Amino acid sequence: MSEENTTFTVWDENNSVDIKKESDMIWNIANKLRGPYTSDKYKDVILPMVVIRRFECALEDTKEEVLKNKDNYPDEVLYTFSKHQFYNKSDFTLKKLLDDQENIVENFKKYINAFSPNVVDIIKNLDFEREIEKLYASNRLNEVIQKFSEVDLNPKNVDNIKMGYIFEDLIRRFSENAEAGDHYTGRDIIRLMVSLVLSEGCEDVLNEKQKIVKILDQAAGTGGMLTTAMDYILHENPDANVKLYSQEVNPESYALCLAEMLIRGQDTSNIKLQDTMISDCFEDEKMRFLFENPPFGLAWKGKKAAEGVENAVNQEAKKENGRFPAGVPNGGDMQLLFLQSSINKLADNGRAAIISNGSPLFSGTITSGNSKIRKWILENDYVESIIQLSDNMFYNTGISTYIWIISKNKSEKRRGKIQLIDASSFKKKLGNSLGNKQYEIRPEHIEKITKLYHDFEENEYSKIYDNQEFILCQYTIEQPLQRNYAITEERINKMSESNLSSFFNKNKYEELLNKELNGEKIKKEDKTKLEKFRKNESTYYAIMDSLTNNISDEIYTTSEEFEPILLDILKDIFNSKKELTNKVNQIMKGLSVRDETLPPERNKRGGVRYDTEPDSKITEIIPSTVNINEYFEKEVLPFVNENTRISAKKDSKKEGAEISFNKCFYKYQKPTSSNILLDKFLKLEKMMNEKVNKLGD
Repeated sequence: MSEENTTFTVWDENNSVDIKKESDMIWNIANKLRGPYTSDKYKDVILPMVVIRRFECALEDTKEEVLKNKDNYPDEVLYTFSKHQFYNKSDFTLKKLLDDQENIVENFKKYINAFSPNVVDIIKNLDFEREIEKLYASNRLNEVIQKFSEVDLNPKNVDNIKMGYIFEDLIRRFSENAEAGDHYTGRDIIRLMVSLVLSEGCEDVLNEKQKIVKILDQAAGTGGMLTTAMDYILHENPDANVKLYSQEVNPESYALCLAEMLIRGQDTSNIKLQDTMISDCFEDEKMRFLFENPPFGLAWKGKKAAEGVENAVNQEAKKENGRFPAGVPNGGDMQLLFLQSSINKLADNGRAAIISNGSPLFSGTITSGNSKIRKWILENDYVESIIQLSDNMFYNTGISTYIWIISKNKSEKRRGKIQLIDASSFKKKLGNSLGNKQYEIRPEHIEKITKLYHDFEENEYSKIYDNQEFILCQYTIEQPLQRNYAITEERINKMSESNLSSFFNKNKYEELLNKELNGEKIKKEDKTKLEKFRKNESTYYAIMDSLTNNISDEIYTTSEEFEPILLDILKDIFNSKKELTNKVNQIMKGLSVRDETLPPERNKRGGVRYDTEPDSKITEIIPSTVNINEYFEKEVLPFVNENTRISAKKDSKKEGAEISFNKCFYKYQKPTSSNILLDKFLKLEKMMNEKVNKLGD
């Protein structure tokens, strides 16, 4: 890709949007629900009523035309008369419903069901009909209808951007009670994401007339990211043809997103109520842009996962050209699945901004699925930049968050590299906290962060690395065999719990035996285990009795010296010499401890024997750019026995990846002087003594 878009524009539509009047009116209505509704349930009434009133206002100018023609034409034709993708063929309005108090419940339901099927579907997903009955029973229905009939949400006076902010304000307040993992994304963060993505490689989008631009959000919520991106693009290029696509699993959020897209004239067949982990609703589509904030720490596997998700993910991971080519992460967090799916959905010139917490950056061991997925992403050169935001930027979580900028076609200067930006200090404290949100990103911050990204230069806030620097290699270091052996009570107990646990596990055996006696259902694998333990029980206790009868303080310094002793003690327990030898080797390891004061044991040819026990294991994790032999000579060998070596086994070298912001942006801080600390301590001690003396008085 050629170098392009050498300048960028930060668009701040927020400065001209004032929603105070409408927002205050709606919240005054919400307060009237107090009593029959708790504050966290206000949304069950307020959000559907806002949607209904918005549609009613949008249809005001064409309502008479629809009513005049509703009996002469099939419903499919009424869109022509309404001039929208929706209609309502009822004579009622919210205001007219008040004229028939006795039948207001029945008439209100008729009015709702007289909307076109797409709007009825929205209200159905908001589960509003049952609230009508509750409002009526609590003497709130008339007042709610009256008050909403007075709220002006006509598109002539409240355009789509302003309506988006009204929705945002409502949802933000309600999001403080959201489920764990659901984090409503403030418009300030979305504007930053859009600004970053559009600041490079997008001149065609921002300049070409009738340019078709497809934008996807796989965890769309109410569609705020999609509409903000659309507004940004249309502000720069009014002739662009922006097509929005979304998937959302929550019916309420989906309904609000669908309502917004209807008002905006988007193709609502591209707005899907579907779990992205279960199905890709747009298999045949590739997107120019993708913006999303997938849930944090939400399980895709196990008991905590939603029904059908685990099976769907595993099946998708097996596909040759599936959405998860790098495999699956740990079962407790699906963020890295969303990240892979996002990359899969991008066109060859596609770009994405994805929010995550710290987990996708560094969680998991080097051999974990998380680490392998990061390695795949880096090796394929998909990440342009990762931007760290401040903590307390979201309404219902205080943790630090990150924005991943993904590109399928990096500019020449970015190829093979990744830019890390520490934007945690770019923020302004809010006058009043909104849930956990204590800070916001102002337009000037967006401009600074976007410039840091666009300039692609190293400074205090921006670091640039080769991708390979985050790909790590884990090497196994083998130590010579240096162990002593003894038959003590402590070592016998430790050995029985570890080395013999697969042969016979007393606690597990008793647990399974009790289940069998009580007639409880036992899994197939547990039945096999139970029979194995039952068969080995007498042998296990014979081993333990024999060892216990030979407890001694004597220490043996080599396995050659100790093995004959152990063979003699256990010789009468086993039926075959092979079985005896195998079990003695197992037990001998359990009765040993590492002793580096001893010389290494040697084999019959005089060569050094190497330790295979877990307590002798050394693993070194280093960047793939570092020479292992040079590292071993400098960082390992000076601190271990001279016979220690890098393992030559085929599987001893393992690779993965992790990205640590703390290491990259670490700043040394000189420790406080001991004299200053002592002075503070003495002052505190004096103050405490004075308070104690006052209590005595």
